[in-house]
Amino acid sequence: MPTREKSLKREKIFVQWLESIKMEAEVLYLVGDIFDFWFEYKHAVPRGYIRLLGKLAELADLGVKIHIFIGNHDLWYNDYLSTELNGTLHTGHYMANHFGKKLYIHHGDGLGPGDYGYKFIKFVFTFPLFKWLYGWIHPNIGVPLAEFASQLSGNYSKKDKEPPFYGEKEALYIHSREILQQQPDIVAFIYGHRHILKQYSLTETATCFYLGDWINFFSYIEINETGITLKQFSYN
Repeated sequence: MPTREKSLKREKIFVQWLESIKMEAEVLYLVGDIFDFWFEYKHAVPRGYIRLLGKLAELADLGVKIHIFIGNHDLWYNDYLSTELNGTLHTGHYMANHFGKKLYIHHGDGLGPGDYGYKFIKFVFTFPLFKWLYGWIHPNIGVPLAEFASQLSGNYSKKDKEPPFYGEKEALYIHSREILQQQPDIVAFIYGHRHILKQYSLTETATCFYLGDWINFFSYIEINETGITLKQFSYN
């Protein structure tokens, strides 16, 4: 989104990146908002994304463990992708441990203080009855309706600009510090959602990472025995 042509261009770049990591990756975390809209009807899913889904299936067949986090745009997963990719679907945070490093991973929406309007809307949209009722709308109506509503939200005019960073007033900063009080051995907090490419220290031993996006930054995190590195993909 906002157009099929722009989405296809980004999809091809993302597939290039997946191709570049497929022989080395052991685990892949997709931290939400992979799709601008996703709804799994009982016998149908939205059309498109065939290159992405095919490449993810190839990685899964090679033995890469895939974790999919629900974002605020693709709220309505069921078990289609997790089954087809033999992956794990996360509705909230996930605690990972790689190379002795304890990681807290979450899409990042609805965490910390404030933003109560969004938290209420998310509660409504994820309420099982609402989801069930929407499933009775024919895909020819339901999918265009959701895409139209998403464009009306005004997000598209903002996505070509990096949002402001509020430092210690960031909701995710406050949330991460609260979690650290309970689990001080966490060394990294990894979030999507904010469309900011940034890392900053929470304590001497803990770092917060904002993953950026694949609209402006084409960014990702690589975790290996040498450390945790925020990178940008150089595409052809």
